[in-house]
Amino acid sequence: MKKITVLFVILSMAFLLAACGGSAEPVEIPVETAVEPTLPPAPATATLLPPPVVSQSGGEGDTAVASEEPAPPTPAPAIAEPQTLPVWPADRFGYGVQVHGDATVSDQGTVMDVVKNQLGMDWVKTQIRWNYAEAGRDEYQWFFYDATLNEAAEKGLYTLVSVVAAPDWSRSYGLDQTGKHGPPDNYQDYYDFLRTLLERYPDKIDAVEVWNEQNLDREWLAPNGLSAADYTAFLKGAYETIKSVNPDVIVVSGALSPTGGWTEPDGTVTALDDFVYLDQMIQAGFLNYADCVGVHHNGINLPPDVAYDQTGSLPESATASFRGPFDNPHHSWSFKTTLDVTAEKVRAVDPNKKLCITEFGWATREGLAGDVGNFGFANDNTLDEQAQYIVQAFNQMRDSGYVWIATLFNFDFGNKGTDDPALYSLIDSSGIPRPAFGAVAAMEKDH
Repeated sequence: MKKITVLFVILSMAFLLAACGGSAEPVEIPVETAVEPTLPPAPATATLLPPPVVSQSGGEGDTAVASEEPAPPTPAPAIAEPQTLPVWPADRFGYGVQVHGDATVSDQGTVMDVVKNQLGMDWVKTQIRWNYAEAGRDEYQWFFYDATLNEAAEKGLYTLVSVVAAPDWSRSYGLDQTGKHGPPDNYQDYYDFLRTLLERYPDKIDAVEVWNEQNLDREWLAPNGLSAADYTAFLKGAYETIKSVNPDVIVVSGALSPTGGWTEPDGTVTALDDFVYLDQMIQAGFLNYADCVGVHHNGINLPPDVAYDQTGSLPESATASFRGPFDNPHHSWSFKTTLDVTAEKVRAVDPNKKLCITEFGWATREGLAGDVGNFGFANDNTLDEQAQYIVQAFNQMRDSGYVWIATLFNFDFGNKGTDDPALYSLIDSSGIPRPAFGAVAAMEKDH
């Protein structure tokens, strides 16, 4: 297959992954022997899970509403006393999971209780959409996030927030390109929002991921294009702002999307290879402004311990319906290669810097109605494989020595009517645990 076709296939998957690193050439990494964990049976029924809800528009970041007409949301008091937690230790591996953090769609107290006491997690991640929280300049709508952040603190969970999506009032470039986001015209507007956010929730936000997948133009549509130098300047100001409010907050660089990159016929670069972009970030000095390096990888239809150039050794190479990793080997298909090479590049500059995996997971269609659309790899993963791969990946990251905090995508998008993210969820469309829920709950964790 011609190179442009290979990159198109790879890019198309990167663009479709919900959230899903230095030379441009792939780096060979030997495969480790896979050890399949013994998985416990999933609970027959949920004991503390939120009720089913349906989305109004179906997107991951879209507002959802309960299937029965809800009462208007009552903002939780922002001044509720948090459970004081010590600063997260530099040598401790953190287990985390992302939740649907819009507090208007489910009981966040129940959600956090499940995350803490059933799944046994240390960390919870939620995405803070700036355009929701500050719809107009200084016009805040904190009811979206009050309950989420307050309940997480009350349950004793460490909280990672990914702050994304500049509101229209803050940017002028690319507003006519539907569905694409970009930084504000004046970076100071983002910094002001970070300061207001941290001051509203004192001691309730333990880590901030600064933006998301900035090597894609759907996330970083800006006059200078996909510029690692521009992102590094943006990160620098965010780092300084966050540390001025609370120096103990962990600053995580925006995780890149694994992709081979893509250039349109007119020469517009709409995606940049994650390893190339990472090299450019390193050259621009981003490691000076990040306590942890953000990484994404949603595992396609490969086990977590298989390098990109070893896929031909798998039995699935002859049977998989989604052919990308087998017919067009590239580093971006592989969870193992993406993490190993990213760590290698980062630690060549700063031997003590670790990775924060702010999104990982495996999609499966099994047990869900409807078509997977362009997420064809979800047809190749069974529910049991989803459970096995998640547990294996957590153990692999814990044992690597280079991962600090790992956040599974996701806990509860499955019953929110959010389409593609539901394929990764630990619960199904009725709020009933999938096998991965029981596997994660029973997984031995080093707390």
